Amino acid sequence: MSSEEQNGATGKLGIGGWIVILVLVGLLVAAIIYAIQAWGAMDGVGISTAGWVFMALGIIVTTAVGAGLMGLVFYSSRKNFDQ
Repeated sequence: MSSEEQNGATGKLGIGGWIVILVLVGLLVAAIIYAIQAWGAMDGVGISTAGWVFMALGIIVTTAVGAGLMGLVFYSSRKNFDQ
């Protein structure tokens, strides 16, 4: 018996998993639609060039930090530092 079978992780997504994914995708779509409508309702509101630059930098730095932390988690797990 493999460790996946012992832990119940077979790699297959059950009906509950699909329901969760569908609900989360629905919430994401609703949030995007709301954001677009809210942005369109504000007349005369714009973002300067500096605003776009700092928004892009924030997205890049946040993604890099998240990827770096996930990399450290996987590295730690593979090298058994978290035991």
